[in-house]
Order: sequence, then C-alpha cells, then structure tokens
Amino acid sequence: MQDRSSLALFRPYNWQLRRHNDTYGVSMSNSQSLKEPRKESKVYVLINSLHQNFLIGQHFTSLILHISHIFGYFPDHLQTHHFGQAVTVVRHQVQDEPLIGVQAQQLLLGSQVIDYCRGQAQGEIGMACIDLKQPVVTLSQFSDSQTYVKVTTKIQIYQPLEIIMPHTACEGGTMTKLYKLISDNFQATTISTVQRKYFNETKGKSSEKRSSFGIIIMNELIFCRYYCLAAAAALLKYVEFIQNIVYAPNSLKVVFKGSEKTTMIDATTARNLELVHNMKDIKSDHTLFGVLNYTKTSGGARLLRANILQPPCDHETIKLRLDVVEELTQKEEIFFNLQGVLSRFLDVDHLLSLCVQIPKQETPKTAESKITNVIHLKHVLELVLPLKNALQFCQTELLRAYCQTLQDERFGLILEKIRTVIHDDTRYQKGTLSMRTQKCFAVRPNINGLLDVARRTYTELVDDISTVVKQTGHKTKFPLKTSYNAARGFFIQLQCVGQFTSLTVESLPPEFIKAVKARNTLSFTTSDLIKLNDRIKESLNEIYLMTNIVVSELLNEIRDHIGCLYKLAETVSMLDMLVGFAHACTLSKYVRPTFTETLAIKQGWHPILGKISYEDPVPNDTCATAESNFIIITGPNMGGKSTYLKQVALLHVMAQIGCYVSAEFASFRLCDQIFSRIGCDDDIETNASTFMLEMREVNYIVQNCTHSSLVIIDELGRGTSNEEGVGICHAVCEYLISIRAFTFFVTHFMEITNLDALYPNVENYHFEVEHGSGDSESSGKLSYTHFLTRGRTQEEQYGIKLAELSSLPREIVAEAKRISSSLLLKRHQNKEMSRMVSEQKAIFQVASRLIQAAKSTELDDEMLRGYLKNLKMQYMEEMKYN
Repeated sequence: MQDRSSLALFRPYNWQLRRHNDTYGVSMSNSQSLKEPRKESKVYVLINSLHQNFLIGQHFTSLILHISHIFGYFPDHLQTHHFGQAVTVVRHQVQDEPLIGVQAQQLLLGSQVIDYCRGQAQGEIGMACIDLKQPVVTLSQFSDSQTYVKVTTKIQIYQPLEIIMPHTACEGGTMTKLYKLISDNFQATTISTVQRKYFNETKGKSSEKRSSFGIIIMNELIFCRYYCLAAAAALLKYVEFIQNIVYAPNSLKVVFKGSEKTTMIDATTARNLELVHNMKDIKSDHTLFGVLNYTKTSGGARLLRANILQPPCDHETIKLRLDVVEELTQKEEIFFNLQGVLSRFLDVDHLLSLCVQIPKQETPKTAESKITNVIHLKHVLELVLPLKNALQFCQTELLRAYCQTLQDERFGLILEKIRTVIHDDTRYQKGTLSMRTQKCFAVRPNINGLLDVARRTYTELVDDISTVVKQTGHKTKFPLKTSYNAARGFFIQLQCVGQFTSLTVESLPPEFIKAVKARNTLSFTTSDLIKLNDRIKESLNEIYLMTNIVVSELLNEIRDHIGCLYKLAETVSMLDMLVGFAHACTLSKYVRPTFTETLAIKQGWHPILGKISYEDPVPNDTCATAESNFIIITGPNMGGKSTYLKQVALLHVMAQIGCYVSAEFASFRLCDQIFSRIGCDDDIETNASTFMLEMREVNYIVQNCTHSSLVIIDELGRGTSNEEGVGICHAVCEYLISIRAFTFFVTHFMEITNLDALYPNVENYHFEVEHGSGDSESSGKLSYTHFLTRGRTQEEQYGIKLAELSSLPREIVAEAKRISSSLLLKRHQNKEMSRMVSEQKAIFQVASRLIQAAKSTELDDEMLRGYLKNLKMQYMEEMKYN
C-alpha cells in the first residue's frame, strides 16, 4: 500500500473506461498521461448517472451511489475509477440527469452505490456498500424525497473525499440538481466527471450469487431489489478493476439494510451538536464520540461512530443494549473479564477481508501478507474460548445470544486446521523483527523440505551478521550492538556514553558508512553488513514464496467455514461498544433511560460539558408531552440557552444508541429525525449571508419534519430586521406547532412568547438571572444562575447589562443606556400619538360621511337609517383596533 502523499499528487480527470475482449483499460480525455492504476491506502467513491459520475477518493471506504429514474429506462452499465473505496450514485431522468459515484472514508475501504427508482417505484433509492477492510456488501433500498435527505445523510456518515459523476452532469456549464446538491454539501471532496457503465441488476445478481455465502436465505429479500443489485454490479466491478482485488467464491457476506428503524441526523445537525467532530478543533475529543469512546478495538470504534450518526429507533434493540449495560455495571467481574479479552483482539473485519481476497499475482509481498493474516487469524481464534468463558454466566438475552454464537463448532474446526500447518508456538507479537521471525518459522517443519532448507540458510545468515558485528567490535574496541528496523534491515548501534561521549559521525572509522547520530546513539553499517542484508532479503523472499504454497492451501480449506468469522466480527464490535458504554457510566453518574410518549428529564446536564469543565454544570429539568410539545425559551445572552438545546438533543442520541444518560431520571420518546438550527455564520463560498443560511436550514426542517421528530432552533430571524424576524419566527412556530413535533425554540423576540395564549400546547420557559446588590458599581449587574424555570423572562435591556460585564468603556455603555431608553420612550410616545391620530382620523371620516349623507337628497328614511347604522358599526370597529 502506498502512502497518502503519493496519492495526493495524483488527480484523476475525465476518466473513460473501455472494454476490450473482457479486459478493461482506462484512458483520459485530456492530454495528461495515465499511469498504471495502483492500490492506495485511500478510499474512493464513484457516482454514475445518465449524465454524472463522481469518484471520491478517501481512506479505506468506497461508496457507490446509483440512481435511476422512473421512466422504465434502467441503467445497464456504470463506470468506476480509483484506488480504495468508491461510492457511485446514479439517477436517471428523461433529459440530462446525473449518475453519482461517491467514495467514503472509514478506517476501511468501501464502496456504496445508489440507484434511483423506475416504473411505479418512484423515489426509490438503491445502495450498495463495501469496505475493502471489511468484506461485507451492504445493500439498502429505500424511498427518498427530491431533496435526497437520506442519501446525503448516508454519504455524510461515510465522509466522502472524492466524487465521480457522469460528464453530462455539468456539461455546457449547466449543473444538474444532484450535482449541485453534492457539490454544495460536500465541498471538501474532489468531483471528477467520467462516462458511466456497468450498472446491471442481472450482473449484480450473478455476482452476489458467485461471491457471497448464505445467499439462499436472501433470495426473496435481495433479488427483487433491482436498484441495489445494479449498484452492487458496478461496485464489484470497480473493486476488481481498480483495486485488482478478486474475492474468493462464497466468501463475501451480503447484508440488506434499509433506512427503517433508524433516526436520521443531517450533516448540519451532526456538526452543530458536535457528535463526532469538535467545531473549533477537529482533532479534539471534546465530542459525544470522544465522551463515549472507551472501545478497545477498531471495529467497536467504527460501530460507535455509525450509531451516533444514525441511532436506532427500534425500542426492542435499544432495550437489549440497555440490559447489557445494566448487567455490566452491576457485575464488575464480568465487565473486567470482557474488557481484558476484548483489548487483545485485532481488527477482525480487516483480517477477514484480507483472508477472502485473492491476489491476481503472487509476489513475495502478497505471500508475506498471507502468512501474517494466518498468524493473526490464529491469534484471534485463540481468543474465542476466553471470550466465551467471560460470557457464560451472563443473564441478559443479548449476551447469552452472543455466547451461543461463540459456541459454533467452526471456530474450533478452523483453529484445528491452522494448527496442523502452523506451529503452536507461533504468536502475534509487536515489533518488526519479532514478527518477521514468527512469519519465517510459522509453518511446521517437515511439511516442505525446501522450506526447511531455506529457513536454515536464513538462520545461518542471521548468525553471520551477529558474528560480523562482534568481530567488528573487537577490532575497533567499540561496544557495538546489532539492531534492526524495517527500513535499514540489520545495522550497528553505538551508545555515546562514558569514554565514547565525544564520538561524532566524522570521528568514526571509514569502514562505518551511512552513519547517523540521534541523541546519544550512533547508527551505522558496513559494506559486509549490507551484502548480508541483501542475502537475507533474498532468503526471506524464498521462504515467503514457499510458505505461501502451504498457506494458500490452508486458506482455501478455511474459506469453506468463513461464515463464523463474520459472526465473530459482529460480536466483538458490539460487545466492545457496550462495554465502553458501561465504562462511561461507571465514571459518571449516568442513569438508565426509559422510553414512553413523554420527554421528561430530571436534573440533566450536558454530557460533553460535564467531562471537560472543572466545575459540575448546572443541571436542569426538561419536559415535553403531546399536550405541551412546543417549548419557547427566553433569557439574557450567556444564560445557557444554546447549551441547553444541545443538551436535550445529545441526551436523546445517547439514549437511543443504548447508553445511559447524564441525568437523575430520563424518559424519552423515540424520534425518527433530529433537526437543529444553531449558529450565525455566513458562507462566502456559496455567496450565502447569515440570513440566507438560516432560511435554508429552516426550509430543510419544514420540508422534512414529522410529528415524531425532535427540533431545536436557536434565535431564528436575527439576520434581518426585527419586524421581519418576528414575522418569520411567528409563521415557522405556527407551522411546527401544527405538526406537533417536540420543538425547543430559543428567541429574543418577546412577541413570540404570546403564542401560549393562542395555542394550548405552547409553554414558556426562561433562564433566571440575579442582580448584584450592595455598592453602586455592582448594583443592577447580572449574575447568571443557568437555571431554567417556567414563564417568560422579565429582564429588560439585558444586552446592555451584559455589555457592562465586558471591557467596553463606561461612557459607551452609559451612552447606549441613554439612547436605548430614549428609543423606548419614543416608541411608547409614538404608539400613543398614533392611537390619538387614528381616533381623530376615524372621527373626521365619520363627520365627513354624515355631512355627505345630510346633503344627499336621494336617500329615503329607511335607507338613511341603514346607512347610519353601518357607519356606526364601522366607527366602532375602527375604535376597537385603536
């Protein structure tokens, strides 16, 4: 695998795939030359449509999204490109609609494909995802809106880096809707355009049959999902062509997952709540993921991250997890036994992926990789029994199910097959030299005579190196020692202590070459040592190639029983995540949540703030029911309103992923979506002002919110004038009130607090403040309690009072007070004057009409009485409004 820097220099441009007699070549439409595709440690995503193709290059995951339209035309081919993971999205429309390929970033390589509906399945999306370090093909098919909310959310979970779309997506300078949507929402990704091919559900079905195991039980479930099968066809072709990876028959696991029973959290909300990334420092662990991440394995960390970004909303699933956390917190012995065993596990997903991949060409490097994988697999299988023993006395249903899974006879069968070939003393060890020795002598003796001879030669060469170093030390009178690293091989080190403190690189004898001094250590080599290193490298290659013959036969036998390893990977990841939850609960006073139709939190606090602050945060109560689902919160700036909003949403996420929450008591209503409108930043890149961003986010909420959603909005409408802001806030509030979603609405517009008089399901709350007392300087200044109480705030001019606490000069604050008071007085006077003027105007209008009626000779008595009666009613109505 090459490093990331080498790939950073390579930017694909206008790739085109050509087929020549079942072989595939790549060409470029511009004048740039194309090098031979090589594997990279990055992940790439492909998107293909009738007019668009995206390739997303990124860390280890490929995501391909394929979307086709509703007119009976179904894509029969797609194109993919690049190293690592790929994501391809394809959408078909009548004219010039795009195909999208997106690459996702995980710690594994994967691909995801999305296919848009056809026929009567309007709005249907099909997706296929694979991770090159986790040989599981995840298929999903679901209905989505024209705003592609679910598609963008899933792409956000995979964090795409580069996107490939069909060249028609931006042909002639005109971008299609899907192209613009992805380019706006994923600006950190590179978008390239290619032609599309290879989206074919028939080929996808045959590929799944050939590569996957257990396909019989999934026939009815998967084989009728045409769109995700078409995406899978493109995905597997991408992996084979670009990654040069072929999976062994019956080795891939196929999983079908829709978007049902999960809570959708959009990318903006995930960023606002700081679920996995801190807004100020992306490297900081001051996030919900950082608070809860006590996992010991890579798989557990990936599962935790995926659950935080898309929590389950199935009550039975959440209950099973909470039962496990409760048992682990109550039984310390089980907790520590599980934690100890899990910490010894390697990345089972990655190991499994390497075991089922078949290289197209055997080289010493691929042979060495196979040997390493078998040693790692032996290490992992030897941990199955300790893990099973740690679970055997558990009482919860989920832990008993996992214990039953570990009793699969195939674990013992695979381990026995390995032990017939691999030496019992072969162990996974840290350190390059130690692990190389394990690989050289992994295969038992007397299995391959030539292998035994090669290993003896290797041993003699290593002994020769030790002899050479000793002889050199006697000759030069230096205390030399032999060292090793992967870059230099064997070399010599000399500690510059005692009488050798003054030694430098220049003072060494000329036979010592390539000398480097680091602190008090001199590192160098000799020409004889370099020759011996070259001979050792040749000997190692011979050993690896001969060992590879034995190991390849072993892996072929193991692959018939590979299904149990998928269960092991799932078991280890889930146990690791739940043990991490229990660990987090023991460090803080968390409580087990319950799930009802009411949101009720007693003395809850912000989980991230509770971990990073020196003092305990002020806890507050939260209550929302069907009868009072709209909560309006007011109070001075810095009172804690925004923190409180985030706290409610974070506790909701914690509860739904199966973790205890930071409160004394907590009851939640399962929600299908979590929305947020927080922040006041503009966006220069998209030429969007603060107010425009507010409107975009509110429009997204209004278009997708349901009665089961959770909505938090912080100070809507402050980017425009007060009158317009109040009008927008009032209209949005009334709409959300009608939907009856649980909504927490923070505002400084006191006019909004009057909604509780119009709607019975609206409640007013505010954050209390205290006023200073004593001398004249502290009198009237605000002291924040951060305590939420019922009712609207009674504070006036709290903005100026807060300015007094800042470093603004006193004369400026005093002038602000004077102007503010003057404006308020003028406003009251203008209102009074306006009322008087309106009354006089109404009297004048009545008098004028009476004079006109008196002068009129066309009205008889009956008509005159009716006219005067109507005139009186109009006058009374106008005076009523005044």
